[in-house]
Amino acid sequence: MSVPFYVSPEQVMKDKADFARKGIARGRAVVVVACADGIVFASENASRALHKISEIYDRVAFAAVGKYNEFENLRVAGVRYADLRGYSYDRSDVTARGLANAYAQTLGTIFTTESKPYEVELVVAEVGDAPGTDQVYRLTYDGSVADEHGYVAMGGSAEQITAELAGHWHAGMDLSQALRLAVRALGSDAAAAAAGSGPRTIAPDQLEVAVLERARPRRAFRRLGPAALAGLLGTDPTPDGPDGAPDGGETPGPDTPPEPPA
Repeated sequence: MSVPFYVSPEQVMKDKADFARKGIARGRAVVVVACADGIVFASENASRALHKISEIYDRVAFAAVGKYNEFENLRVAGVRYADLRGYSYDRSDVTARGLANAYAQTLGTIFTTESKPYEVELVVAEVGDAPGTDQVYRLTYDGSVADEHGYVAMGGSAEQITAELAGHWHAGMDLSQALRLAVRALGSDAAAAAAGSGPRTIAPDQLEVAVLERARPRRAFRRLGPAALAGLLGTDPTPDGPDGAPDGGETPGPDTPPEPPA
């Protein structure tokens, strides 16, 4: 008589969590930094098509690390949620808090019911009329939600990057200062720590950067190209860096959702 195979629920949850964390740690980090001008998102990402930072709605943006096809499914679902809610009720009813709750339910259900959890970590952010009204939520693979303030780092080498942010971030930073801090923090990852030669220098054409600008009317999301980044960082852009978009390097990208009728 064969003995039925049994694994305790605690062990199953632990194995799922370890699996998800390992997958997330393999990805390049994403940094989110709040400043007086809005909220800055930055990641080391040379691709101009596979975005890790995206617009969701008027003043709401999304950033993710982990498995691309999984967080892209979540991004598309978030755009649909926001579009439907804004069209059915009012545009002001689309908030980062509501979207974070929806993502938390989805991720929590997948983690507990599916054999394989999503290998993703997300940030959902909304820029307010003043720095004190900004909302930044961090969501993990199991649906846990944390309300973050000032800055957040996720993905590979998140601990080293968070330490760099904690040592230099302060309230009232302008866009240029926040961007410089974000890029310097990204360069202080495990590879830089192992080399022992200080933070790596990341070229503008190797960065994906976007900002939720507080002063922009209605739609606050703006993606920054290499030329705009070089100006803000005080470095030279790469000679062949693409930057033919308006507003000093703004690249709309395919992730900009359509605006429903007012």
